[in-house]
Amino acid sequence: MKFESKKDMLFSVIILGLNAFFITIIVLGLINGEIKQQEYWPLIVIFGVVILIFWLFFGTNYKLTKQDGLIYKCGPLKGQIKIEDITQIIKGKTLWVGLKPATSRNGLIIKYNKYDEIYISPKTNETFIKKILELNSNIKITE
Repeated sequence: MKFESKKDMLFSVIILGLNAFFITIIVLGLINGEIKQQEYWPLIVIFGVVILIFWLFFGTNYKLTKQDGLIYKCGPLKGQIKIEDITQIIKGKTLWVGLKPATSRNGLIIKYNKYDEIYISPKTNETFIKKILELNSNIKITE
């Protein structure tokens, strides 16, 4: 089952505002002729950053299957965690340091293996937890 990432208002404003700022700089610079032809390489870098930010924002999702486990994608960041390795899920918290393929606060902290953890933010935490418990009922859920 595939889960899209929840888009937090704060995160949306920051990401879309940052991209609007970068695009405005590029467009105004080109229209006003303030950017000379030899100065185009910084525009390419800025345009690359804009594409990367949009990819992170719109390309974040999670997939749960019995065979593959939890597969997460956040732009170029991708990974997989076996369902059997997941020991605990903490819901409604935000992980401030560590692996965060997420676009919102108050998501899920998934603890797996012995000391590893990842933060994700599915659209509905309850639906995600219900589905993962169907695949592995030994996972401890805490609030």
